[in-house]
Amino acid sequence: MAPVPPGIRLFVSFDRDQWYKALTFILTFLLYTSFHLSRKPISIVKSELHKNCSSVIELATMTSSSSSSSSDSQQASPPSLHTDMDCSWKPFDKSNYKQLLGAMDYSFLCAYAVGMYLSGIIGERLPIRLYLTVGMLTSGLFTCLFGLGYVYNIHSLGFYIFVQVANGLVQTTGWPSVVTCISNWFGKGRRGLIMGLWNSHTSVGNILGSLIAGYWVSSNWGLSFIVPGLLIAAMGIVCFFFLIEHPNDLKSIYAQNSSPGKSVPTKSWNGVNGNTEVYLQYKDNKTQSYDTELLLPRDSVRVPVQPVVVVKNDSEPSAISFMGALRIPGVIEFSLCLLFAKLVSYTFLFWLPLYITKAAHLDAKKAGDLSTLFDVGGIVGGILSGVISDKLGKRATTCAVMLLLAAPTLYGFSMISEFGLGPTIGMLLVCGGLVNGPYALITTAVSADLGTHKSLKGNARALSTVTAIIDGTGSVGAALGPLLAGLLSAGGWDQVFYMLMTADFLALLLLLRLVTKELTSSKSRPISTVELKEH
Repeated sequence: MAPVPPGIRLFVSFDRDQWYKALTFILTFLLYTSFHLSRKPISIVKSELHKNCSSVIELATMTSSSSSSSSDSQQASPPSLHTDMDCSWKPFDKSNYKQLLGAMDYSFLCAYAVGMYLSGIIGERLPIRLYLTVGMLTSGLFTCLFGLGYVYNIHSLGFYIFVQVANGLVQTTGWPSVVTCISNWFGKGRRGLIMGLWNSHTSVGNILGSLIAGYWVSSNWGLSFIVPGLLIAAMGIVCFFFLIEHPNDLKSIYAQNSSPGKSVPTKSWNGVNGNTEVYLQYKDNKTQSYDTELLLPRDSVRVPVQPVVVVKNDSEPSAISFMGALRIPGVIEFSLCLLFAKLVSYTFLFWLPLYITKAAHLDAKKAGDLSTLFDVGGIVGGILSGVISDKLGKRATTCAVMLLLAAPTLYGFSMISEFGLGPTIGMLLVCGGLVNGPYALITTAVSADLGTHKSLKGNARALSTVTAIIDGTGSVGAALGPLLAGLLSAGGWDQVFYMLMTADFLALLLLLRLVTKELTSSKSRPISTVELKEH
């Protein structure tokens, strides 16, 4: 008989629960990858929206020069090219295009921040699978609508602002849902490592979004939005058919699939006072466990079944309130820290390709491809922050160290125009790791720890609300960052980087109390078990 292949042995070594865990891990990973994939195109398309205007201005200058050097007998006519009429894409062809593009980012992120606070509260009270499915389908619709603006030649700023606001609101269904789902399946052991690996979906989504959008950005930027929109809608359908919210949801399937022939035989007869007594009949079989043998003799016996009354507990923990979640120790500090950390991360997300285009003098596609290295560094940074925090049992300290190292890295990155290609690639990787490491750790492992904090006394219905509060507060910073970048970049990119370094420093300050608490604790324990003082 031929030996069993090693791959099959590997498959068989996993039990059913482990396979369901793997399915949940991979599925939620892909679901939120599609969310970030659909957010990325706007940053890639920005440089294309104003690229044509720059080209027309240069062409107008060349025409004017050639006209002035023509024959003296011919009067030089003024350039016939009108930048206000011929540049693409209106309304982003004016001199204040940076402010308009910043307003586009702000409309999306402001709606996302406001909607996030409500999303967690709503998500605690609705089935996660249905809630997430509807959110992904509507997000796909609005992402496609933005791309249809190119197809139908729409130049109304109000149209694009409306699409961005609507998309920002519906995308808030994603994060609280997937974090709650993954936390339901994976316990606190090695949570930093698991969440660090899982949270790489953010960077993977950004990378795929950059590559997909960059493929069509120069030829038909409408497809840069339509294709990601179709992808997130398709993943919404996959979510509806396959997402399992909680391991307990499988119990009904197990009960239905259990074979009646394998049930324990019963016998009944009239007992005292005419009551019918039910007995379980145990027979000798080879699969009987040692513990059972100690309790029951090996010959056939009848054991009376005691009547059991199942009473529904009316005092089952209800979903936590907004103020109740704020009172969990550590929620406020980490929320405010994430505000500034996410400000830095999202400024890079929305403005990095344009900055590379201007500073390194690359076209839109090359700048988009090069910007993906920042997200590659973010994957490594997210995993490292999770592993280190698991090993040390100090989440706040891990975040603080990475924030401290990120500030000088940001200053070095501001001089990218003076670097060659090699140093630029290295700086992108290092900067991505240090910027996204704390952001990834707070939004995943820290949120899951605080959502299952011992002060909740076992109430598992707080996780979505806590996650939404932390990420919602961070999204306020995500909205402010790109807006400030649009305003400050008019005076030079150096001002943008000074703003980013200041935000990093403030994020570090907000963690000092928790860092001091961790460093002075007698034992290094995970943050979920550290007794933090009440605010």
